Amino acid sequence: MSTPLGPLHVTGEVLATKTVGAHRHLTLVAPGIGERSRPGSFVAVSTGEARLARRALWIHRVRPMGGHRATLDVVVEPRGSGSRWLAGLAPGAAVDVTGPLGRPFALPREPARCLLVGEGYAAAPLLALAERLRQRACPVHLVLCAPDESRLLDVLEARRSVAQVDVVTGDPQAAIAAAVASADVVYSAGSVPTLRACADAAAAAGVSCQVALERHLTCATGLCSGCPVPLLHHEEDGGPRVVRDCVDGPVFRAGLVDWESL
Repeated sequence: MSTPLGPLHVTGEVLATKTVGAHRHLTLVAPGIGERSRPGSFVAVSTGEARLARRALWIHRVRPMGGHRATLDVVVEPRGSGSRWLAGLAPGAAVDVTGPLGRPFALPREPARCLLVGEGYAAAPLLALAERLRQRACPVHLVLCAPDESRLLDVLEARRSVAQVDVVTGDPQAAIAAAVASADVVYSAGSVPTLRACADAAAAAGVSCQVALERHLTCATGLCSGCPVPLLHHEEDGGPRVVRDCVDGPVFRAGLVDWESL
C-alpha cells in the first residue's frame, strides 16, 4: 500500500526551542507531517486565539527526536505579532499545524552540478534539499546570504554537510553571478530581489532555475486566493495566468514568473 501524500491537520506540540542569532528554532511534534514532506514543503501554523491568520513556515529539517519518529524543525524570524507569538512558545505548548503544503523542489533526473542560494531564514529548506541532491550524486554548491551575520542560517552545519559553501552578508548578486557560471541547475529561496537575481543570472547562463516564493498567506490551502503569483507562461496552456503561491507553488520555474508584476 502506498503512503498517502496529502496534507494533514494536527494539534502538535513544541518539543524544543533555541535561539540562534536573530532566529528562533522550534522543534514540533506533528504526527504524520514529517513523513510526507519533501524539500520545499511548508506548514501553516496557528498563532494563538487572538489571530485568525496562520503563519507559513518552511520545513527546515525532519528528524527523530525524543522518541518521536519524524519531528519538524522550523525557523521563525520574529517580525510581527504572529511570529513573535510563535517565537515565544515554550516546550510543551500546543500548536495547530497543517502540512506538508505546496509543491516542493523538483530534483534532476541525472547527476547535475547544483547551485543552492538561500537567504536568511528562507534558506531553511535548502540543507534538506542538498542532502537529497547528494543522494543523487549531484555536486552541491551552497551560497548562504543575509543582510547581516545574525540572520545567516546554520553556517556551521552547512559547512559540515556541503562540500562548497559561500557566505555573504549584504548584497549577494555578485556571488550569485559568479557561482551560476559553474552550475547546471539553480535552486533559490529568499527575498524577491535575491530570487530575481538568481533567475536573471540563470537565464543569462542558460541553466534552469527553481525559486521558492514567499507571499503573505492567509488560509495556506488555496481557498482564499490571497497569495497571487503572476506567471508569464502557464505550464498547461502557455498563456499568462495568476496562480496561488500556497497550492501552485511555492516553488516555481523562475522563467515562468512575471517578475515585473510580482
